[in-house]
Amino acid sequence: MGALVGLGVGLGTLLIWSAFAMPAAPRARPRARGLEELLARAGLSGVAARGLLLLCAASGFLATLVIQVLSRAVPVALAFGIMAAYLPVALVAGRARRRQREFAEVWPEAVDNLASAVRAGMSLPEALAALSTRGPEPLRPAFARFALDYQVSGRFADALDRLKAELADPVGDRVVEGLRIAREVGGGELGRLLRNLSRYLRDDARTRSELESRQAWTVNGARLAVAAPWLVLFLLCFQPAVIERYSSPAGAFVIFAGAGCCVVAYRLMVRIGRLPVERRILA
Repeated sequence: MGALVGLGVGLGTLLIWSAFAMPAAPRARPRARGLEELLARAGLSGVAARGLLLLCAASGFLATLVIQVLSRAVPVALAFGIMAAYLPVALVAGRARRRQREFAEVWPEAVDNLASAVRAGMSLPEALAALSTRGPEPLRPAFARFALDYQVSGRFADALDRLKAELADPVGDRVVEGLRIAREVGGGELGRLLRNLSRYLRDDARTRSELESRQAWTVNGARLAVAAPWLVLFLLCFQPAVIERYSSPAGAFVIFAGAGCCVVAYRLMVRIGRLPVERRILA
């Protein structure tokens, strides 16, 4: 009995000591993880989130310095510095949206190529590797890396996981998971699955393209309405007698209150006119 009590006390002491002495596993911060996902969707997975943050800080500092030299008004310089600091993130987000639209347009052609290759007697890994030369141009680099990865490792499931991470695309996730299930289950339904998937992707891309063309005027109008007052303020920087009025506390309040109103109005306009955003599955 005394041995059991001693063992329990020793085990409890060890657990208490490990809670303080052993380092905790590092956890990715939500913001850094969000930036990493954004970079992956933009095709910039080789760029670290820290590098993007440093670029934001550098562009914000440079814009603040330039506007301060031009206007001699600290609130004006800070406002333009904040906008310049967000500019790299906005450019990466725009690149991610363009890449996703481009992928959505070419995925039906890629699936048709897969169906033709499987019908011709090629295995599924060989058909996927052939997309590096015969597939749509935007998808070729990712499938070339898949072909090399599968050739080196011979592990189809792991190569598919890396292909999905490389594409970072919602449509690509559906295609990859469909191919994984077809590979694991087997049978002669792969050709029918690919034909049905191609038809579904083509219809979905056509519908989304029509909706996006109707939505474009709303988004462009919101951007123009937000950019116009700041363009006027930038031109006023070349008028020292006018721009110096914004150096006062009242002027600073007007600038930052106007900036807040612009952000709220722009986000509201975009939210009203936005389309449902596809989310990645099993990412």
